[in-house]
Amino acid sequence: MANGFLKSVWIVLSAAMLLSGVQLASAQSMTSEQAKQMLDELKQIRQLLEKQQQGMGNPAAPPDDKVNVTFVAGKNTLGKADAPLTLVEFTDYQCPFCQQFHNGAYPQIKANFIDTGKVRYVSKDFPLDFHPHAKRAAMAARCAGEQNKFWELRHILIVNADQLDGEKIYGHAKTASVDVPKLRTCVDSNKYAKDVEKDMAEGMSAGVSGTPSFVLGRVEKDKLVGVRLVGAMPYNQFEAKINEFLEQKAAAK
Repeated sequence: MANGFLKSVWIVLSAAMLLSGVQLASAQSMTSEQAKQMLDELKQIRQLLEKQQQGMGNPAAPPDDKVNVTFVAGKNTLGKADAPLTLVEFTDYQCPFCQQFHNGAYPQIKANFIDTGKVRYVSKDFPLDFHPHAKRAAMAARCAGEQNKFWELRHILIVNADQLDGEKIYGHAKTASVDVPKLRTCVDSNKYAKDVEKDMAEGMSAGVSGTPSFVLGRVEKDKLVGVRLVGAMPYNQFEAKINEFLEQKAAAK
């Protein structure tokens, strides 16, 4: 039974992520190295799911499932606070699929829905165990937020997802015009470690088990009520789901 479930989860993840990868390849000439990196990523996600299944006995929730979780917006937010919809991203700075989403669908979502006041976008951290630099990168981005440079450093880190080891994070910070000595002091203090862990706990309560994952819905009092979306889906899939929610809200008036 467990093996059958894991196989189905594997198929869902593979289909959602690799189909979008095929579209990216045709549009941007994906290299064999990028393809290999994504296949390796899927294998590690599968291993993580297997460990979770063995350790907790609870299967990962399917994509597009209903979500009703406690929600705190936090500082890493774009868009109007009173936007009719909220889209929460759970990301890992080393994840090639997160990079794919960031370079692909995200700019269009921002231009068409966030900047127009229809969607509030919230970035939350979900560093996976098999990405050794992801948590440190997440803390660096939060530390950059103290200098009002969160989104600038976030962009550079995700674009350079395979270049986050050693001192490279601080090189990226310099490119983003971040005060590097202040950033280093903040990162070394682990000031935001608990905040990253809180994001992960919130993600797991919403059924998140891999990245990128999203929750799209409405904030009702202190709850985010909506659906979970999984993978680096193309823009048109996000667009369709967002418009569906907007139409439902309009019809309810």
